[in-house]
Amino acid sequence: MKGTENFKKVISQHLESLAAVDSLFAETLKKPSKSIDDCITYILNEVQKSGCNGFDDSEIFGMAVHYYDEDNITVGKPVNGRVVVNHSVELSQSEIDQAKQAALDKVIADEKERIKKKSNPKKEQAPAAAQQLLF
Repeated sequence: MKGTENFKKVISQHLESLAAVDSLFAETLKKPSKSIDDCITYILNEVQKSGCNGFDDSEIFGMAVHYYDEDNITVGKPVNGRVVVNHSVELSQSEIDQAKQAALDKVIADEKERIKKKSNPKKEQAPAAAQQLLF
């Protein structure tokens, strides 16, 4: 399993922040043989091997740095599991504005559909037995 997008984003942000203050690590992060997806797979395999269910942020971030530092590291097979991240995602103002606009567009579309259905009710047909009047 690939880690959740939130997990991947948190790891990527941490690695990028390290690279911003450490020029040597910035070069390490650019290794063509490394990828964030393989990094996530490596972390998940290490977590699975440990048998533990919870980790401190520094432990997970340390595994990510270790993955990029080591050239001969075994990533392992994709892990089928679920990643729970206890970080909140910070959205930019433009992302917040886009989400608000998408929500507003959906409400408007739903309301138009509701009004359309209300103004065009289906003509109810009387049951066949009621249509034949016998006196």
